[in-house]
Amino acid sequence: MDLVPLLRSLIAIDSTSARSNLPVLDRLEEVARDLGFETRRVTWVDEGGVDKGNLVCRRGPDHPGGLALVGHTDCVPFDPAWTEALAGAERDGKIFGRGAADTKGFLSAALVAASRTSARRHPLALLFTADEEVGCLGAKRLLAEGRVHPRHAIVGEPTSLVPIRAHKGYCAVEVIIEGVEGHSAYPDVGASAIHAMGRLWSDIEAIGAELRREADAAFSPPHTTWNVGVVRGGKARNIIAGECRFTYEWRPLPGQDPRRALRLLEEACERLEASGGGRLSVEIAPLRTDAAAVTPAEADVVRFLEGESGNRSTTVPFGTELPEVIGMGAEACVFGPGDIKVAHRTGEHVAVAELEKAAAILVRAIERFCG
Repeated sequence: MDLVPLLRSLIAIDSTSARSNLPVLDRLEEVARDLGFETRRVTWVDEGGVDKGNLVCRRGPDHPGGLALVGHTDCVPFDPAWTEALAGAERDGKIFGRGAADTKGFLSAALVAASRTSARRHPLALLFTADEEVGCLGAKRLLAEGRVHPRHAIVGEPTSLVPIRAHKGYCAVEVIIEGVEGHSAYPDVGASAIHAMGRLWSDIEAIGAELRREADAAFSPPHTTWNVGVVRGGKARNIIAGECRFTYEWRPLPGQDPRRALRLLEEACERLEASGGGRLSVEIAPLRTDAAAVTPAEADVVRFLEGESGNRSTTVPFGTELPEVIGMGAEACVFGPGDIKVAHRTGEHVAVAELEKAAAILVRAIERFCG
């Protein structure tokens, strides 16, 4: 099986998270069945009314253990002006297109590795998930289903073939401040939600300073980070703003309670509300609360990938499906072809030589962990 044509066929399918990923599952399932895998789908309709699904493929005995190769099928949106986004153009030894690195390159390498091996003593699972980019929702469904229990797993992400054994968590909320509208010439008749947000800002920065007190030198930055990424509020420049909304995210360290920042934020919002004389209310709407994930440096899968790649394992500050896969009982590591720095950008690409090296390593992983 040739890697490049397979990857180009996957890139040609627009599997942006807002769209259904079922067409890309059709292609993956076709290939997997030709390789002797038994397949099943777990499907649902998302909040936008779009059909989504996970594809579970198994070759070998039907029992826990063995190896799982895990990759998400959804991609982030692309600029409509990027004409190569769905073309899979090849030049200078690279394949260009949305998902080339994140993570259709890994999906292709996993299937090619499966084509170069045969059924073994322990099962090989290929787990193709939906909606990783919007909250690892497909992986969460697989975990909740409770039917897949690999002993070892490799979670595909563009890591430049560097094993990633740990990453921070990801948590996010939306804060909605309700005030009282009024004519801006008469401040006393209203209560500005935007001004209230300004008063809250010093507390938000103080929360960040509190979180920085805990550090882990294995990470860069070595502390929990935070960000207010979106602020919306007001109707016109001469109206006292009746509402202000903003998003607040934080990325907790391993071992740190992911809800700690939330509790500090709740206390700050309660103080703000109390200062409003009954004319301010604050609601905190949860968006995500994903804990950090860690696989020990001495774990078999980590040491195997270090030895095969020639790269020492490390950590990253962003999230993946690693927590959910560990939750299935697997000793797991994040690993794959492509550079995260070119993912999510116009011009996303992956080197063909790196794809082939990834596939060769995955062949040896199958031989090592499937017996």
